[in-house]
Amino acid sequence: VQLQASGGGLVQAGGSLRLSCTASGRTFSSYAMGWFRQAPGKEREFVAGIKWNGISTVYADSVKGRFIISRDNAKNTVYLQMNSLKPEDTHVYYCAAGRSYGAFAPQSYDYWGQGTLVTVSS
Repeated sequence: VQLQASGGGLVQAGGSLRLSCTASGRTFSSYAMGWFRQAPGKEREFVAGIKWNGISTVYADSVKGRFIISRDNAKNTVYLQMNSLKPEDTHVYYCAAGRSYGAFAPQSYDYWGQGTLVTVSS
């Protein structure tokens, strides 16, 4: 599975962005998907996860109520809708595919996208 993330950019605090991650291959629907983020010099941290069928989702406390993860298996795409953005949401965001739904540890995921930078100005 190859993953391509897009949708990052510069936004003012309080604004919104939607990230997309499109997968190649026909097995996308069999994978749980996750979004992670990483700041320079910091560890990669879990943001949100979604089950293979899109029914179950889980979020980090820092984004709960502001971010929404969703997926469209017909389009091989997972999304991260980010609302009420804060300067502390400034990170490089990565999508990942794995077999374990809701896993918080990056090593639980098998495939990674290249990352897309989100910058939130105050």
